[in-house]
Amino acid sequence: MSNATTREKVWLITGCSTGLGRALATQTIDAGYRVAVTARNIRSVENLVGGRERVAAYALDITDAMSVDTAVREVTSHFGQVDVLVNNAGIGYFSAMEESNDAAVRHMFDVNVFGLCSVVKAVLPGMRKRRSGHIVNVASAGGIVAFPGVGYYNATKWAVFGLTEALQKEVAPLGIRVTVVAPSGLRVRSTSDAEHFALAPIQNDDYAETVGAMRRSLLESFGNQPGDPEQAARAIVQAVEDAGSPFRLFLGKAAINYARQRSRELCDDAKAWEAVGLAVDFEDAEDERLT
Repeated sequence: MSNATTREKVWLITGCSTGLGRALATQTIDAGYRVAVTARNIRSVENLVGGRERVAAYALDITDAMSVDTAVREVTSHFGQVDVLVNNAGIGYFSAMEESNDAAVRHMFDVNVFGLCSVVKAVLPGMRKRRSGHIVNVASAGGIVAFPGVGYYNATKWAVFGLTEALQKEVAPLGIRVTVVAPSGLRVRSTSDAEHFALAPIQNDDYAETVGAMRRSLLESFGNQPGDPEQAARAIVQAVEDAGSPFRLFLGKAAINYARQRSRELCDDAKAWEAVGLAVDFEDAEDERLT
């Protein structure tokens, strides 16, 4: 089945219990794809199966190597292969850099970065063998620009951008497509969605006007974010179905504006001290470009 027809493709989606992951699961199921829905607690996604033969639910803790290997092996055994991986599972921990809890920060990196990588590594052997497949890593608009009180979360999503770009260059010659998705402000519809995010209290008044203001903004936006998870899911499905879709998929007005802002800032900074930067190279050095 190396050239699976569109509706015969097998989707493996992580983090399907709530939010974007659940919206993606519902839309791919309704579209007639074969879908492996996953969550740490399998009971939270079993109702997505609904007796359908083309859908199966699996327990998957992406921070547990054995859980990842077992889930991917079971999905492959049941469906035959994984054609599309959507790495959606993620959490957020927000605090001032100085005031952060090390254990909470490390756990977030384990989920958002290392867990994501574990699932990618588990599906790649099959994709390489078939010379086909599509890996979709969900980052965030917070991987484009950074904010006070959000730095560690920003760092995890920056890492997803960098790792995914490197991966795309590694596997493109093997017939494997890669997409990184940067949504902004997807609406939280339930308290279970919000449980994936933690806002640490401010300990020092020095951060009241920066971290404190951001914390208030995040709390006030709860349930009122502009982004529709259903529309975001629809855009991701469209990107997978369209061979001409871009590597970086920015979803939401804020994400698109942040991308434009970052592009301008990089160009402005490079130009401002261009002479200083260029003077660092030896005069006989060749023009080096990383492509």
